[in-house]
Amino acid sequence: MRKSGGLALVRRIGRRVEALGRRARRSHRVAFVLLMLLQLVIAIASLAWPDLTPASFLIVPLVVGGVLLQFRELVALSAITALFGAYVVLSRGPSLPRFGFVLVLLVVGWIMITSAKVRSRLGVPGTRGESMLMELRDTLTAQGEMPTLPPGWRVEVAIQSAGGSTFSGDFVVSTVHDQVLEVALVDVSGKGIDAGTRALLLSGAFGGLLGVVPEEEFLHSANRYIRRQEWDDDFATVVHVAIDLATGEFDVRTAGHPPAIQFDAWSGRWQTRDADGPLLGLVEAPEFAVNHGQLKLGDALFLYSDGMVETPRRDIGRGTDRLAGHAERLVAQGFLGAAQELVATAGGPGDDSAIVIIHRKAHA
Repeated sequence: MRKSGGLALVRRIGRRVEALGRRARRSHRVAFVLLMLLQLVIAIASLAWPDLTPASFLIVPLVVGGVLLQFRELVALSAITALFGAYVVLSRGPSLPRFGFVLVLLVVGWIMITSAKVRSRLGVPGTRGESMLMELRDTLTAQGEMPTLPPGWRVEVAIQSAGGSTFSGDFVVSTVHDQVLEVALVDVSGKGIDAGTRALLLSGAFGGLLGVVPEEEFLHSANRYIRRQEWDDDFATVVHVAIDLATGEFDVRTAGHPPAIQFDAWSGRWQTRDADGPLLGLVEAPEFAVNHGQLKLGDALFLYSDGMVETPRRDIGRGTDRLAGHAERLVAQGFLGAAQELVATAGGPGDDSAIVIIHRKAHA
């Protein structure tokens, strides 16, 4: 069921990209004609009313074309703009700096053409590249939404990108099947858009694995998938938890990731749930230890990325104690809104930060 949902998502993204391409081709032709006419009007107006219409206005449609047009159309517009500019210069005589003005037009045209060539090679000319990136970002965000849980359970997720970027190398996938909640928090190597594009690829694959392969095989399957990508010096860390929503019993496994921590409502203590395992993508046949536990009424389990606890001046152990100290102040409110608050207060600005809080409420 989960796997078919992942395939449907891929097909939906493909249809959206195809529709964007069709609309782009139609709009590019219209934009090209309009910009050509605009350049002609500016050239004529510059000759008729030089004080009201400076010849430098020819640069404006050229810049707009660099954003809207495809590569070949932009080359044609740049050439015609240079011709119009040369004609205006020759017609107006020495009142206009001839060589310098034409040179500026050529330089601006070259900059626009170079940018358009890069976008054309990617197959996303004009502003469609930005639109596609925003759609992919929204897709990644949507895949991190938690499934509906039975009464008595609540899950909160918060992710903060490094440096204010809209893309993050941290992501969450989850599913509920047979009264079992599975959640995986993944941290892809790198930051910003580079990590975000790999995160998008892995989120679809890992989301398809959850609930399809046995929980004890999830990290092994994820490791095989990453190794098939043959990335150079790229890896991922994961913390994976499977919780029986009827009994509260859970299993935690990690792959090079900071350990989960559990809040015990009866004793008020915080316990680290260590489960050793290597980074995903580095070892052909890794072994992943499992840590068994149980969430009783009022208990909570915290999954988090290293951006929440590790900085150049602080190791993970001290960072985990600091995170638990921040979370201690949120016990009285039943951890409501705790994920977003902890990311804002404990997350490091220089790294992607993410946290998942699974809380078994004291009263259903």
